Amino acid sequence: MTNADVGGQAAAADAHGFGQRLALTPAGVLHAFAHAEPDSSQRAYQSVLSSAGLPLASDWLAQGADRPRLLDAGLAAGWLQRIERDLPAPDVQLDDFLTHVIGGLSGLRKAALASTGGFCIGSVGCSAEEAEALCVAAADYAAFAQRQRQRGWTASPLVSFHDDAAMLMPITSFVPFWIDGTDYCLVLCGEPLINNPAFVELVWGIQAAGARFSRLVAEAR
Repeated sequence: MTNADVGGQAAAADAHGFGQRLALTPAGVLHAFAHAEPDSSQRAYQSVLSSAGLPLASDWLAQGADRPRLLDAGLAAGWLQRIERDLPAPDVQLDDFLTHVIGGLSGLRKAALASTGGFCIGSVGCSAEEAEALCVAAADYAAFAQRQRQRGWTASPLVSFHDDAAMLMPITSFVPFWIDGTDYCLVLCGEPLINNPAFVELVWGIQAAGARFSRLVAEAR
């Protein structure tokens, strides 16, 4: 191998940050987990949060011929970021974890997390009755938006509701996402603080809990 070859490989490795680790940004989580049936690029981005720790860029790139293109696209779009240290997946009791994390995503620290059919799986800052009502409303809006998309209107699954004419600050926002085919929806009261690492932690924690449960089921068989 010539010195030019060695230099070229070193330059390529440096360009893609082979020695660094990759993480999804909050915008990257919204993009990667936006659909019940993600496409191949979304599945690739989801894989960043599929292990017990963040992947090395070199390992992630080695998993497919399209990974260098996806890395460049993800960095350019703000979906991916390089970090210098390893971070472990959240390994906590999900009930306590949910109430701790979702509160930081609401300007009023008032939030709930809904799952399939509007079932409330966690809330903070509101009564059980209010949380249940908000989660059912989120499910109803998701069904409405889906019907409108089928009719040709590109209704966004993300929505905010206002109670003032200026429409500057929402009173409630719905932020849906899907993990392993299961739908979830964040219900955030007041200012939605989605551009927050806590949102990445939330999705990673749910995905990690599902992976642990699957392993326990497999070991029990």
